[in-house]
Amino acid sequence: MNTDDHPSGTGQPAWAPEADGPGDLGEPGLEEAILAPDPVAQFSGWLAGAAAAGLPEPNAMVLSTVTDAGRPRARSVLLKSHGQDGFIFYTNRTSAKAQDLSGNPWACLLFPWYALHRQVIIQGAVSPLSEAESEPYFHSRTHGSQLGAWASRQSSVIGSRAVLDDRYARLEQRWPEGTIVPMPSFWGGYRLRHDVVEFWQGRANRLHDRLRYRRQGTHWAVERLAP
Repeated sequence: MNTDDHPSGTGQPAWAPEADGPGDLGEPGLEEAILAPDPVAQFSGWLAGAAAAGLPEPNAMVLSTVTDAGRPRARSVLLKSHGQDGFIFYTNRTSAKAQDLSGNPWACLLFPWYALHRQVIIQGAVSPLSEAESEPYFHSRTHGSQLGAWASRQSSVIGSRAVLDDRYARLEQRWPEGTIVPMPSFWGGYRLRHDVVEFWQGRANRLHDRLRYRRQGTHWAVERLAP
């Protein structure tokens, strides 16, 4: 996607249900007894539920980083894979997010599944994937997206849309449909290795369920947080 609070002032999203029931979809509460033993398994189940519910871009997430000056920045990106070793996304390495991560590798991911009255917040350190790790995904993208990666030095200032369109047109001539497009050296993947994962389930009267996993060595501690 790469498109770049809680305004209610109550410590939870303004879209949280306030009706007598747990929400428009009648979602049950989130109890420790039904929680998966590790956060990746729990996340996989919720992600599958978001996809089954027909939510648009269920793998869209807000990535928050911090600049060298200590100013937070956020943008939407797409999760491309996840597992016990972390959560993976791809981007231009000259982008604002990549610059932030080179100076401060700590970041936060937020999956806002509004229609399900659910959100997942993931914190951890981010590290770049190697060229060999990044290439398979790059070559799985559409031909147009591969050219787009070359055409745009993400977050840099350009004079007009025409500049971008002209770059793309020249790249189409260089690598027409059916030819192999090499992966740019300024493009690749990143992995956030999670050490804190919070699952938030909307409940009635703003008494929401918040269960947080915290990494403790090779184990996970689970804590319930007040809403």
